[in-house]
Amino acid sequence: MAANMRGLTQFIADIRGARVRELEEKRINKEMANIRKKFKAWCSCHAADGNLDGYQKKKYVAKIIFTYILGYKVDVGHMEAVNLISSSKYSEKQIGYLAVTLLMHENSDFLRLVVNSIRKDLDENNEVSNCLALHAIANVGSSEMAEALSEDVHRLLISPTSQTFVKKKAALTLLRLYRKHPTVIPAAEWALRLVSIMDDQDLGVVICVTSLIMALAQDHLDAYAVCYTKAVDRLHRLVIEGEYSATYAYYKVPSPWLQVKLLRLLQYYAPSEDATLRSVLHEVLQTIMNNSAEPSRNVQHNNAQHAVLFEAISLAIHLDASSPLVGTSAVLLARFISSKETNVRYLGLDTMAHLAARADSLEPLKKHQGTIILSLRDKDISVRRRALDLLYSMCDTDNSELIVGELLRYLKVADYALREEMVLKIAILTEKYANSYKWYVDTILQLISAAGDHVGDEVWYRVVQIVTNTEDLQEYAAKVVFEHLKSPSTHESLVKVGGYILGEYGHLIANDTGYSPLEQFQVLHSKSQFCVASTRSLLLSTYIKWVNVFPEIKPQLINIFERYRHVLDAELQQRACEFYSLASRPDDDEVLQNVCEEMPPFPPRVSALIGRLNRKLGDTEDKRTWIHGGKEMNLERHANSRKATLGPGSSATGTTTVTGNTDVQDVMSSLAGLNLSSPGEQSDPSRVDSSVVAPRVVVGPSVEKWFNKLIYSADGVLYEDVQIQIGVKSRYQGHLGQLAIYLGNKISVPLTSFTSTIHVNDSEALSATFAKIPPNILVPRTQSQQLLHVECKKAFSSFPILTVSFLAGAHQSVSIRLPISVTKFIEGVKLGQADFFERWKVIGGPPREAQAVFPITLDGTGQLDLVRYRQVVSGNHLEILGDVDPNPNNLVAAGVLHTSVDGKVGCLLRLEPNREAKLCRLTVRSTSEDVAAEVLRLIEKLLRLDSS
Repeated sequence: MAANMRGLTQFIADIRGARVRELEEKRINKEMANIRKKFKAWCSCHAADGNLDGYQKKKYVAKIIFTYILGYKVDVGHMEAVNLISSSKYSEKQIGYLAVTLLMHENSDFLRLVVNSIRKDLDENNEVSNCLALHAIANVGSSEMAEALSEDVHRLLISPTSQTFVKKKAALTLLRLYRKHPTVIPAAEWALRLVSIMDDQDLGVVICVTSLIMALAQDHLDAYAVCYTKAVDRLHRLVIEGEYSATYAYYKVPSPWLQVKLLRLLQYYAPSEDATLRSVLHEVLQTIMNNSAEPSRNVQHNNAQHAVLFEAISLAIHLDASSPLVGTSAVLLARFISSKETNVRYLGLDTMAHLAARADSLEPLKKHQGTIILSLRDKDISVRRRALDLLYSMCDTDNSELIVGELLRYLKVADYALREEMVLKIAILTEKYANSYKWYVDTILQLISAAGDHVGDEVWYRVVQIVTNTEDLQEYAAKVVFEHLKSPSTHESLVKVGGYILGEYGHLIANDTGYSPLEQFQVLHSKSQFCVASTRSLLLSTYIKWVNVFPEIKPQLINIFERYRHVLDAELQQRACEFYSLASRPDDDEVLQNVCEEMPPFPPRVSALIGRLNRKLGDTEDKRTWIHGGKEMNLERHANSRKATLGPGSSATGTTTVTGNTDVQDVMSSLAGLNLSSPGEQSDPSRVDSSVVAPRVVVGPSVEKWFNKLIYSADGVLYEDVQIQIGVKSRYQGHLGQLAIYLGNKISVPLTSFTSTIHVNDSEALSATFAKIPPNILVPRTQSQQLLHVECKKAFSSFPILTVSFLAGAHQSVSIRLPISVTKFIEGVKLGQADFFERWKVIGGPPREAQAVFPITLDGTGQLDLVRYRQVVSGNHLEILGDVDPNPNNLVAAGVLHTSVDGKVGCLLRLEPNREAKLCRLTVRSTSEDVAAEVLRLIEKLLRLDSS
């Protein structure tokens, strides 16, 4: 750049040649004065075409940029930079964009002038201009710019004509805008279109889009649920099928960055119920672990493999902490925490902490407890921190004394950056896993003595609560705290604990040798001169308590109140005056006794220590799906997050958004038990989660006709338009069924990013899964078959919905109902006349009988259409029984519904058409009233079609 501009080259050389700062400033001031003069002259004669051409403006703005980079304040050149952006020459446009991104902050008024120029560059069919504009948007990222240009950036990303490197920059620009202004980006609206780009042929585009989807999916799990299948499919193609170009093989590891992102994305969602996806994922994870079993001599290859491996282990733990894969992972992790590589030790300890947070049993981890404790003394502080987290997560009642004791010993030499977090974790473990209250008091007081200034108020508050609420502990706590106070140096937090406990329970030990009232007073008061005003206030409260229970030291206490009546601190002075007045009252006065009564027990409350620890740790950009602290704490956190979100975070796969807002959870837990809903909004625990919304199905006369025919037929066309045809062929046996779904591409171009998903309204009654992950490309003028396995668990009434989405120029989506009804799982039964009517009477009338009378139409000859009636009834898998009803026009049928949960359900049917009245009576009796109602609804609807 400078080589092509002699003036700029000379200016930089003069600056570098300046021997002292004064000469440098003098040269810069001279140059800035010259630039102001040139720009002012240009502005004054701008209407007459001026005397500055694009080259000169570019040169002067470049000098301004260099001056700014050196750290000098710049107040000129902003308008010239805006004008350079509009230039048609790349070199001038580049300098203009560079100046805008460096000289203008996101709230600058000048940015409003460049929005239209940036939009023009985004609209151009020139990838270089596109990229310069995207850089400016990402670097400045103001709210106004995001609102005005996010749609244009999105259009560049999804455009089929955009170059791959433009798509990559567009995806990362949207990611930057979303992180700064999440409300500006319509994440849910763009979900399907963005997810479809995960099937792009270029892995670079896929990596960038996956980064964007990871950020969006964390806050919109439902909308991006389809990315789960895409991620599994892409992992299978990378790891198993080896579908990648050599460009993206990093030391023989296929695109490790993409693998890591996909594995982490899958952890945001609950484990899938789809057996096919689970099987494919298991194969992928097993392959990754097998590939990393033996380390390579190449360090870069090892780094890439370990990056993928640790994320794969985290996903395996997330899917099922008791699976054989996790057992294999535990063996690998044990090897990694002893590695010579610092990074490997760090990742091994962090992943092992994840295992401890989810595992049902901690026994495999306890085998390596010694190695983990040694890691507390690692030379790298990040490894020490991970060792602390792991010990915190793997602690239980069996090893609590060992771990807490080790942490207390390490606390004395630990880094100051670790001490506050260590104090909180030791206090939580001591309270949670204490085998005896005496051990709890000893440990906490030892902690307060050792940690000093790193002990927060929450720690000693909690000690006071527990001692106050545990009567058997009070005398022991008073003795122990007294012994601690006798040491020459005592931290102020310990003085506070001692002041409270001795004030309340000092009388319990006053008769023991060495614990007399005078000795208690002397020990405690000797510490007061080193304490701040708030601690002295607490000690004054202790003294007034002693006035009531220790009359032998009353004169010394009154003397202290008298001295403190004249201090400058208002709080101390007020307390001293009030306590002096109380202490001076007659001995038989009951006011002092009533005021100084023993503190009542505190109401039961959750420890604030865990909330303090979570607030301290906070959340990173990639939200964790687990926290340190063992399985019980993770389950509790998961339950609290579900209560806090109340549905909006729940996904179609049953996943809940994890939030790090502990303050909100604390407030919600405080309101537990209050009914905050109006009388008309009482919650129904059996109600289906309203956040799981079924896709909107395609409607139309032909679609409805095809669907209704397939209700009583085994095969046929389900949907057809100018681009795609969908056909179905089915067979059922017992409670199982198989549908072959035929997808035909009718156009001359391939349908890319092809996605098929099934939505089942009631997964507890019906399951539907594809036999394998559907292919993502449908070749022109060809047909593809997908097998769908279905299982009837209970009676159901809603049809599954098949959603097919694809790219054919634009993104298109079609949702249609699948003809899977409860009658498909019925098996016909042959019965004689006597058996039929006997069972008919046994079942009886309502509620196990459903009946409807509806109008019918006659055929062309004015007769009943008995052939169609028989076709509908037999098509619903009911066996038509002959010679049972004396009226030859009536139909009688029987069948048994097979379900995997409720077993077999009998079903009987009578159809009685009347030609003269043009009416038909349909009666269905079943051992299940739900089955009777559903069979009646299905058959009545089909028989009504002609009449309507």
